[in-house]
Amino acid sequence: MLKKLFKFLFISFLLCAIGLALLITSVNYGVFGHLYTADEIKSFENETASLVYSVDGKLLGKFFTKNRTNIHFDQLPESLINALVATEDARYFEHDGVDSRSLLRVIFKTILLSDERSGGGSTITQQLAKNMYGRKNFGPMTMPINKIKEAILANRIEKIYSKQEILSLYLNTVPFGENVYGIEAASIRFFYRHTQNLKTEQAATLIGILKANTYYNPRLYPDHAIQRRNVVLGQMEKYKYLSSEETDSLQALPLELDYANLDAEGIANYFLARVKKNANAIIEEYNTKNGSEWDLTKDGLIVKTTLNYQLQENALNAFSVHLSKMQEQLNKQYKSGSSRKTLYELAKAKLPKGTSNEARTMELFSWEGFYTDSITVLDSIAHSLQLLQAGLIGLNPTNGDVMAWVGGIDFRTQPYDQVLAQRQMASSFKPIIYAAALEEGLQPCDYLDNDPIILSDHDDWSPENYDHSTGGKYSMTGALSKSMNIPTVNLYFITGYEAIDYLWKKMGFSAPLRNSPATSLGTNEASLLESAVAYAAFANNGKRVEPRLILSIESPNGDIIYKASANSSAERVLSESTCEVINAILQKAINEGTGVAMRSAYGVSLPLAGKTGTSQNYSDAWFIAYNPEIVLATRVGASTPLIHFNSGSYGSGSRLALPIAGITLQKSQKNNSLKNKINAPFPMLSPELISAMDCPDYREENYLENLFDQLRKESTTEKKKVRKGKKKKKKKGFFDRIFN
Repeated sequence: MLKKLFKFLFISFLLCAIGLALLITSVNYGVFGHLYTADEIKSFENETASLVYSVDGKLLGKFFTKNRTNIHFDQLPESLINALVATEDARYFEHDGVDSRSLLRVIFKTILLSDERSGGGSTITQQLAKNMYGRKNFGPMTMPINKIKEAILANRIEKIYSKQEILSLYLNTVPFGENVYGIEAASIRFFYRHTQNLKTEQAATLIGILKANTYYNPRLYPDHAIQRRNVVLGQMEKYKYLSSEETDSLQALPLELDYANLDAEGIANYFLARVKKNANAIIEEYNTKNGSEWDLTKDGLIVKTTLNYQLQENALNAFSVHLSKMQEQLNKQYKSGSSRKTLYELAKAKLPKGTSNEARTMELFSWEGFYTDSITVLDSIAHSLQLLQAGLIGLNPTNGDVMAWVGGIDFRTQPYDQVLAQRQMASSFKPIIYAAALEEGLQPCDYLDNDPIILSDHDDWSPENYDHSTGGKYSMTGALSKSMNIPTVNLYFITGYEAIDYLWKKMGFSAPLRNSPATSLGTNEASLLESAVAYAAFANNGKRVEPRLILSIESPNGDIIYKASANSSAERVLSESTCEVINAILQKAINEGTGVAMRSAYGVSLPLAGKTGTSQNYSDAWFIAYNPEIVLATRVGASTPLIHFNSGSYGSGSRLALPIAGITLQKSQKNNSLKNKINAPFPMLSPELISAMDCPDYREENYLENLFDQLRKESTTEKKKVRKGKKKKKKKGFFDRIFN
């Protein structure tokens, strides 16, 4: 009986050995896919990130599949090498790529007995092979085939590279979670220091992450990370790299991170997200035409953009300086009373069903820096709802170059781009309706009624001026520069929806324009980008340009993949005379109207025209300033219009949005190089235009003038036509010529 059992075991072992030998031979000869040769291993290169630069040559960021920065062995501290070897491969300096003891364990437990809990048995060199070339799926045979492949490759790697080179290759390829690859990127991410400057306990923490990237992530799970770090330190003591006293001392230290996610906290990440989308489209088109295979995330391309680094930096500073103060005021408002009740009703409506009400540690945004707090999910939703969101875009109106793009307050936690968000334009819409009226033949000194009105056909809606004043008449110049509401509603009826809608579409807005008198006060939605493009037409003598973000894309060798052409296809959407009038009126708005704080509070001396906007209930605050070389548009408001300031003291366009532009331009005009790019004066007005605008902004009622105005309005109304196709030039009517 024993003899039969022995014979059975011997035959089984022999068959397994033959099977294993055949499997190894098959793998070695490429039956299960290509096995990299020595020459291919020598030529191995990690994927290289593409670099993105500002127009003034500053590095804005990188595009990559894997965030990796390669470093040399000389930059690896001894404590890091000791931690790695002690934890991952204690016999590293004794074997030739495959540890025979570990291999036997793998063969009999992991492969033959399918016990994956027994450990992989892979050496550092075998792990390097896996990191370099990855693994493929072979069904039930996946594990043994991949292990054999890695063992063969490890042996070849050991013959090509020195032990030191293998260590640096391994540490440059190994993943640390959060899309971070390589020890240098991980060191910067978690401790904001170069690898060569790591302390022993920091090196042990990073090596500890390798066992399970998420579970031992020191930012997400600090307790797990400390536990694993201490295991690594214990291994270092076991293999005589540390004394027991050193181990005890290091294990007692707290986990002190200096977390720096530069990918999320860079100077222009919202802009980079847009650039990446555009660049991929450009490269895809180039590859299709030329049969090439360029990859933005792998091939180290050079992308040069239109962004001005200094202007972008100034805008970010303005966000921090101004919004931190305004956020503090909004927090006070929602701290108690009916405001707090409203906030938590909204938060409860967004709370997923079945969510636990237990407090948990969460990372929260503040302008003083991120902080962790033990709060409930409901509290975290309320915290997010009352955050002031904001966007800013700077655009060159002559060529469409995007000079600045700040899409929000924090890219990592608030990734939605506010430059692209559709929100009610409020009074920033008014220049468009006034431009449409001018295109219809109205004149700057035509007067508009300011008497109270009730619109019975529109639910008895009664528009009010911001200051609640009524009576008298405002010239078109006065009504726009002072942003009067009642005269603007009257202008809507005089001009007609068709003419306004025609211009709205021509200026590039995407949302349909509602046919309602409330539209005249800016109830329609638009994005900051669309608004900036529209205002650029005023600055560019009536021509609308397309926004441009990328100037060129080059290969690592300097070959041109893409080069932007001159933006010469600008479409005319307004007459030059209309733009002259709008520019003159909106300069008046800056110098003595709703935008006067640009001069008085922020000392901005640049030539500027501009318009504020405050939506209903102060939900959104707008401010757009421009001259012939720059349009700077900004908007501020919470993520929902239901959260807002209760008064114009904080929530109006002049108090909430204008200061961002004010601080940005205040700093920009102190930089001579930047100032020269944005210090463009408006053209001098012609004597005819000066004469046409020479009238009081406001006048009292006069019966005879009322009669003439009424006759003139009727004449203008009769001549209006619904526009189809190309815009026709309007002739002046009888009353235009007599009472101009």
